[in-house]
Amino acid sequence: MSDETNSNDLTPLAETLPPTDAERDEMLGGGPGRRRESAFMGVPIDVMISVGKARPLVSELVQLRRDSVLTLNSKIDDPVELYIGDRLIARGELQELDDGTGQLGVRLTEVADLSNGV
Repeated sequence: MSDETNSNDLTPLAETLPPTDAERDEMLGGGPGRRRESAFMGVPIDVMISVGKARPLVSELVQLRRDSVLTLNSKIDDPVELYIGDRLIARGELQELDDGTGQLGVRLTEVADLSNGV
């Protein structure tokens, strides 16, 4: 996690409401610039999910083999963090989707204010 990240920058999800149409128009600035910004709304963006960190010694790292276990600084029920680049945008809980595929998802519990952009 970046040293610049402050947990006070995140808002519990229950307190985060989608913007009204007027608020959305104000955020996008209206006018010609709005069309340009609206075009970006359809662009996919990579979000990195961080489940924990490890700090092995180099001697331990070079000994890693298949089936080795690298111990993380977190527990299975600890919150995960969502990043775009190095900016923390949310926290949440890992979940297995109920569709029988074993695919993971993240239930968001805290979300940063992204009204000024990512």
